[in-house]
Amino acid sequence: MSKRDFYDVLGVQKGSSGGELKKAYRKLAMKYHPDRNPGDEKAEHNFKELNESYEVLKDEQKRAAYDQYGHAAFEQSGGPRGGGFGGGFADIFDEMFGDVMGGRRGGGRGRAQARGQDVRFNMDVSLEDAYHGKKATITIPSSASCVSCKGTGGKDGASPDTCGTCGGDGKVRSQQGFFTVERACPSCGGAGRVIKDPCGECRGAGLVRKDKTLEVTIPPGVEDGTRIRLSGEGETGMNSAPAGDLYIFLSVTPHRLFQRDGANLYMRAFISMTAAALGGDIEVPTIEGGKVRVSIPKGCQNGHQFRLRGKGMNVLRSTARGDMLLETSVEVPVNLTSKQKELLRAFEEESDEKTFSPEAHSFLNKVKTFFEDFSR
Repeated sequence: MSKRDFYDVLGVQKGSSGGELKKAYRKLAMKYHPDRNPGDEKAEHNFKELNESYEVLKDEQKRAAYDQYGHAAFEQSGGPRGGGFGGGFADIFDEMFGDVMGGRRGGGRGRAQARGQDVRFNMDVSLEDAYHGKKATITIPSSASCVSCKGTGGKDGASPDTCGTCGGDGKVRSQQGFFTVERACPSCGGAGRVIKDPCGECRGAGLVRKDKTLEVTIPPGVEDGTRIRLSGEGETGMNSAPAGDLYIFLSVTPHRLFQRDGANLYMRAFISMTAAALGGDIEVPTIEGGKVRVSIPKGCQNGHQFRLRGKGMNVLRSTARGDMLLETSVEVPVNLTSKQKELLRAFEEESDEKTFSPEAHSFLNKVKTFFEDFSR
C-alpha cells in the first residue's frame, strides 16, 4: 500500500508555516489518539501516519528533502521515527505539560541547582520611626557554605559522584501502558549526584548554620504590613546556587497619643470647660516632635475637629504628607471645692437659653414637641 502525501495527512498546503503545521497536528493527534479510540485499528494507523508526517515536515531539512524527492528521500534510511509516544506528539505533550511536571524531558544534567530558600523576618517599628524612617541592625538565623568541605558536602572537599540510578539525569522513567511516566530519581532525590562519603561537619549538606547581621533601611512613611525585600540575603543555595531573598515584614506599634489612618493622624485634646466657653489657645504635640498652637473658638463644643494640614504622616516614596485631625474633649470638673460649687450655682442662676449651644436648643425643642404630642 502506497504512502499518502504527508501534507494531505496533516490537511495543510505545501507552503504552510510551522505554526500551521503544529496546529493541524495537535487537532488530529487528539482525534486519533489511541486512548480515545481503544481497539480501533484504523485510528491507530492514522495516528502513526500522522506522527510520521509531522516528524518530517516540522524539521526544515527533512521537509526540504521531502519536497524535492518525496517519500524516496527516506526509503534508504528506513524513514523517520513514527508511531508510539514519541516524535511530534511528545513535543506537543512537553509543551502543554512540561513546566507543570517539573521541566522539559532530559534536562537533568543541565538544569540549575536549587536556589536558596527565602527567609521571613518580623520587625516592630514605632510610629515615630515609621514617620522619620531609620536604619536598624538585625540578626537573623542563616546558613553559610561549610568551610570543611568548601560547600561540596563531601569529606575533605570531595565532589559528589554521578548517581548510578539515573546516570546524573535526576529523573527515572517507567512505561505505563501507552505513556512514559517521569519521576524524580529515588536514589539522589532529583539532584543527579550522590555523596558517598559525607563531610562530618555539615553531614553532606554543604551548609552550616550561622547567624547573619544586616543593616536595614526603613524608609519614611511605611505602614503596618509593609514588606521590604533584600535580594540574595536569604538562605545560601546548595552547590554555589543563588541565595534566596530576605523579606522583612513591618508591624507599626500603637502610639500613646496618635491614632493612624493611612497618612492621617488623629488625637484627642482635653480642654477645660472655661476654655471651651471663653475660647483661647492651646499647644499640641506633632509627630515630628514639635508643637503647634491651636486657637479654640468661643463656645467650642465637645467633639469639635480641627484639621492641621500637612501635620500627619509622610507618604511612602512620595513628598506628600497627610493631615493631623484634632478632636476636642471638654473636661467636666470634678472634686470641686465649696467656693467652686458656689460659683457654679451662681452661674447656673444667671444662665438662660441664650447661653445654650445650637445643638442644645435643637434638643430642647425636640423634647418640648415630644411632650406636647404625647399630651394630646
